[in-house]
Formats: sequence, structure tokens, C-alpha cells
Amino acid sequence: MMTETAARYTLYGAPHSGAVAVEAVLTLLGLPYDVIDGETWHDEAARDRVQGVNPRRQVPTLILPGGEVMTESAAILIGLADAHPAARLAPPLGDSRRFQFLRWMMFVSSAIYALYWIKGDVARVGVSEADEDRTIDAVHDAISKNWALMDEAVSPAPFILGAELTVLDLYVAVISTFGPWRERFYETAPKLAAVVRRVDAEPRLATLWRTRLLRDD
Repeated sequence: MMTETAARYTLYGAPHSGAVAVEAVLTLLGLPYDVIDGETWHDEAARDRVQGVNPRRQVPTLILPGGEVMTESAAILIGLADAHPAARLAPPLGDSRRFQFLRWMMFVSSAIYALYWIKGDVARVGVSEADEDRTIDAVHDAISKNWALMDEAVSPAPFILGAELTVLDLYVAVISTFGPWRERFYETAPKLAAVVRRVDAEPRLATLWRTRLLRDD
């Protein structure tokens, strides 16, 4: 189990990637960390660097102070939040919001973030180069549809689960900057749009957002 420690975390990540959500949590928790940058979605050297700790060769990959490896963005975010309950970045076990928290963390991961795996290389799903643009358009449409489904189901007040900022809000704020980008996200998911604007304005993350999450607003 992860515990408070002065030892450093190591994050394999990249600007404008899902790893930025992990950086946001580490920043809010005040945990020291180092980043090994590499855009694994199109850089073979970056994939080679992370392969020794993550056979899927992708970011984010987090090395805990004790050497344990964590992969999968939702798992990392939930794990960090649960390991530091005093920060209140996730509803604890027994909290009435816990089931919805897990529901939407998994939804963002599997129904939205996972689709970018196709977009990164359409040949992975047997699509020819000639059909790449059409396929990417279809991926963007699917992403927008799923944001709309989530938006219809939630009632932010003012964050997704209520009055407190959680890692779910951070996750949505980061992933919503990816294609089809924020402008379409704002149109598709107006309630979630209000949430991410609040997350964007979090003063403790101002430097991180400015330097690590280039947005197309």
C-alpha cells in the first residue's frame, strides 16, 4: 500500500498526455516526483525507454518510491487518492458517492481514453492508410457521444460528485483537451464543461496547466 513518504516518485509521461492528470494529483498531494518525458504514441525511442517497466510501452507509468510499478491512468489516480485520504481527492469506502466515482472513472478510461489507442495508429484495428481520416473522424464522433452520455447522467454541484474536487474532475479536465478538443467538448457536454473550467482555474495547478497541458480552447 502506498503511504506518505519523502521519497520521490518517477513518472513516465509527456506534455499533453494522460500522465498530466497524474502530475496534477502528485502536485496537489505535495509529493516529490521526477518525470521522464517521451511521446510514446509516435516516438519509438520513448517506447523503448518505458518498456523496461511497462511492457505495453506507454504513458503514464508511475514508479512508486518503493519501486512498485503502477500503470493504467485510472488505477494510478484512484490509488494515489486512496493512499492519501486526508486530501479528500476520492470518496472513501462507505461513502455514498464511491460507486458513482468508480463508475465514471472507469467510463472515462474505457469508453473515452481507450479510443485514442485507435487514433494513434488506425492499422491496429485493421484500417488502411487510405481510410485513416474517416476512421479518426469516427473515433472523434464516438468520443463526443460518450461525453454527451456522461454529461446527461451527472449533476455537478459544482464538481462532478458534489462540493469537493476529486481525481475524477482532474481526469475529465485533462482528457477533454484531446481530440476532438475542448471546443467540441464544451458544446457536447455543457455541465462537464462548467466543471473543467473550474478545474482549469485551480490556482495550485496553474503552472502545471500552463506548462504541461497545452489546450485548444
